[in-house]
Amino acid sequence: MAAIWTRAARALALSLGFSAICGVGNAQSGPVVVELYTSQGCSSCPPADALLDQLAQRRDIIALGLHVDYWDYIGWKDVFGDPAFTERQRNYSRAAGTTVVYTPQMVIGGVEHVVGNKPADVERAIKKAMGVVSPVTLSVVKNGPLFVIEAQSKQRADMVVQLVRFVPNQSVKIRGGENNGREVSYSNIVTDWRVLKKWNGATPFTVKVDPKGAHHAIIIQRAGHGPILAAARLD
Repeated sequence: MAAIWTRAARALALSLGFSAICGVGNAQSGPVVVELYTSQGCSSCPPADALLDQLAQRRDIIALGLHVDYWDYIGWKDVFGDPAFTERQRNYSRAAGTTVVYTPQMVIGGVEHVVGNKPADVERAIKKAMGVVSPVTLSVVKNGPLFVIEAQSKQRADMVVQLVRFVPNQSVKIRGGENNGREVSYSNIVTDWRVLKKWNGATPFTVKVDPKGAHHAIIIQRAGHGPILAAARLD
């Protein structure tokens, strides 16, 4: 993550009881967002789930697991599956000019589509995402129980500011489908993905978020499931 904070500035922020993430010059301002579309009913998914767990340990990445529901028919209903995540994946496919969806799929930076159980391809896509300059600068400052989120853009464009809630980890004993009998551990399981506001970048914006103890990320993305331009954890 490219940051414009000096050590002295960080020390001052910490002494005031604040924490912040602020950056410019990356594919996105802040960590690269990696979305894994996965299913407990898919026998090819556990290696991708394990890879996502490794990525979740990195501070230069926001790794998010989105469980789809279209494999539920084969004998096991994914306990984290959500049709909204299936629709998000389909929208990515439409934006890429195709109708194909599959698991495990990783979408990196909102642009790169990679088979999620191929680590070398995933790492190449992450490095590529880190090399593209974003026009958006994002700052997240913790002030008591609230996070104050500020952003500005060098370009005008239709964007969406999104708030994502996720569970850090949970193991599931699978009793049906292709993974019958396995216990699989999952990381950064998305439980809610919502749009906070639409933004065109013409003027800076500020919004306050109260996470109420849950784990969240803020993501600014080009409208129409385009590139992710800025992201930060709220922790």
